Amino acid sequence: MPAPQRCLSRDQVARHCREHDFAEGRRATTVGLELEWLTLDPSGRRLRLEDAEAVIAEASPGITGGHLSLEPGGQIELSTSPFPDAALACAAAAADLLVLDQACTARGIGLVALGQDPTRAPERVVTAPRYRAMESYFDALGPAGRTMMCNTAALQINLCLGDPAQQVERWRLAHQIGPALIAAFANSPFADGAPTGWQSSRLRTWWTLDPSRSAPVPIDGDPAERWLRYALDARVMLIRVGDDDFQALRRPMSFGQWLDQGHELGFPTIDDLVYHLTTLFPPVRPKGWLELRMFDALPTPFWHVATAVAVALLDDPDTAAAAGEAVAGTAGLWLEAAQLGLGHPLLASAARQCFELAIESLERQRADTLAGVAAAYHDRWVARGRSPADDRLDAWHRDGTFWPPRASPVPYAEDLDLSAVLP
Repeated sequence: MPAPQRCLSRDQVARHCREHDFAEGRRATTVGLELEWLTLDPSGRRLRLEDAEAVIAEASPGITGGHLSLEPGGQIELSTSPFPDAALACAAAAADLLVLDQACTARGIGLVALGQDPTRAPERVVTAPRYRAMESYFDALGPAGRTMMCNTAALQINLCLGDPAQQVERWRLAHQIGPALIAAFANSPFADGAPTGWQSSRLRTWWTLDPSRSAPVPIDGDPAERWLRYALDARVMLIRVGDDDFQALRRPMSFGQWLDQGHELGFPTIDDLVYHLTTLFPPVRPKGWLELRMFDALPTPFWHVATAVAVALLDDPDTAAAAGEAVAGTAGLWLEAAQLGLGHPLLASAARQCFELAIESLERQRADTLAGVAAAYHDRWVARGRSPADDRLDAWHRDGTFWPPRASPVPYAEDLDLSAVLP
């Protein structure tokens, strides 16, 4: 909460960004996943808060200890513990998803893996003061904020930063491969009951809501310095004046301005800085590790593929070097990737090369299952210049269908090998 006088310097902010968001040598954790789903009650409506909370309570803590949480519009999110590699992270997520799916099935609740709700108006069901203030902040900017909060769902892949000597190139490569990955896994072509003209309407929504907090971080120069500048230039969304009192700032004020000039509610503290950083949503975000936030929510086993490909491209040194060359002409095509997907010829070529490199890496590592599903995904979509969004559009053209058929999002229980991921 704010202080009556200035107590935080720019040097302290810079030190925090470097020591916490780009902490050197954190290698104990490698891969963690956060998967979100849109939810439908038995009649296809948005879940009531009490129903969503009940199913989360029943399914927690899962088999491997994954954490379930509720997003503002009733989306359910599963966050795994960190694991040493992609295969273990995927196995743990699938195990905990099995428990969630069983609880949802018993109540007739559908878990839908789409990046954006195709038909329903955004409606917030979570009443927490923080979300009320967020909604107020975004409403002053336009409708995209409510849509982002209530109608979008994503896959997030968390990877370690690597050794200090690796961090600069790892940070840059995560951004450089981002557009090709967006194009290959786009899965949200609809909004408001119609095609939007975008393969990833979710990213259209995110990048419309407030560019100061959702645009990619520039990757030239020192990553920590660039992240510091991004954080200082981003608008302050909320000021917390009490545990349950969040004041939305509808008049523009960057964190740097708040730091230097203060506000009628006070000057920022280190806790206010930490909170401010959680309100920044670039497609790659440093948090003591790298958060890859560019993926639309994906059904099983496509989220396994996205995880395996991203990890292989970034974690295998030889593959990483070749991936950097493969995406050299597409590194800045964020908007083109979200709108055109693999319909953009340069992105189509980059995605094909990235998949081929990732599959070769997975085969060398003897990750046969992940290599197999990645190869099948490549053959079905990437090699043909398509993504899951194209299948959804085909269904709509054929019979007007916006929502995919309801299906279990997990393999059968007997197909899950849990021996390596049980606590």
